[in-house]
Amino acid sequence: MLELPTDLPADLVPLSWLIGVWEGTGVIDYEAGDRRFDGEFAHRVSFSHDGGDYLNYSATAWLLGDERTPLVAEMGFWRLSRAATDADAGPGLLPATVTGAPRSADDVEGLRNGENGFDIEASIVHSDGVSELYLGQVRGPRIDIATDAVVRTAGAKVYAAASRMYGLVEGHLLWAWDIAALGGELASHASARLAKAE
Repeated sequence: MLELPTDLPADLVPLSWLIGVWEGTGVIDYEAGDRRFDGEFAHRVSFSHDGGDYLNYSATAWLLGDERTPLVAEMGFWRLSRAATDADAGPGLLPATVTGAPRSADDVEGLRNGENGFDIEASIVHSDGVSELYLGQVRGPRIDIATDAVVRTAGAKVYAAASRMYGLVEGHLLWAWDIAALGGELASHASARLAKAE
């Protein structure tokens, strides 16, 4: 049974089913040019909150086999898309310029989109020098996001776009990740099934 926290800011309620540590395995299956990448990997994903109106995200993965070969690690933030107000802190370390009441469930309900979901954004930074800004939506226990922007360091491999899908199915977190990398078109890249570990 999935237990949802009761002390969340209202903005996090649509994303609350993600909170926790999830572990499991998945498969890589991607082709770029004349190269094919495939194999099984272990994956650990964490969604947490620290009282803010966003979720903290971190994930690590490694190839399974004789040696546990590390793959990329990621970290970032997930939140509902909404315009910042004077009651929000930032940018940087700048404090809010006015004191406002916390958003209520009714305020968040007002953010519901025409597809009966909530628009979301996720900023994800990879350990290999890639940064992504995803836009998409959460509808119940399903999230669909796609990159709006990708930034790479000069030494990073070619990575142009991505989309991800997350869903809660029978108490497991299932996800699929499509990428356009190494000169390839946007195509299926990896998927996994994760169980709640914490």
